[in-house]
Amino acid sequence: MIEFRAITENEDAAMAEIIRSSLEEVHLDIPGTAYFDASLDHLSRHYADIPDAAYEVMLENGILIAGAGFAKYSGYEKCCELQKLYLKKEMRHQGYGQMMLDHITQKAYEAGYRKMYLETHSVLKEALKLYEKNGFRMISRPEDAVHSAMDLFYLKEIGK
Repeated sequence: MIEFRAITENEDAAMAEIIRSSLEEVHLDIPGTAYFDASLDHLSRHYADIPDAAYEVMLENGILIAGAGFAKYSGYEKCCELQKLYLKKEMRHQGYGQMMLDHITQKAYEAGYRKMYLETHSVLKEALKLYEKNGFRMISRPEDAVHSAMDLFYLKEIGK
């Protein structure tokens, strides 16, 4: 059984481990990536403190398998940034990434956003396929890009 809900403090460490191990796999455990985000070890508190933001987790039979978040992005009107979409390694290539993306996009839409921006890296081939399949289009690097090591930037219109 699949369940989506807001991350809790009890899941912060497990989600941080999923994110860090995923970045280590592709040698992106470097400054300028989410690996070193100050908020990574306390995502529940971080997202609770930001207006119109959320970090949601996906559980299968009560086990944490994925997470993703969003927060306001001021580069475009009614736009949020997709943040920290990661899955446990053993859950990849089974449709869970699509489910997580669909869920977090719907939550962002319900929060009033109509565009979604994201920063990613060219080594994340599977993630790029997912984003492009879902209508994200590549844009030029914004001046206010947060993660300096990221080399690809995307934008998508979201809606019902």
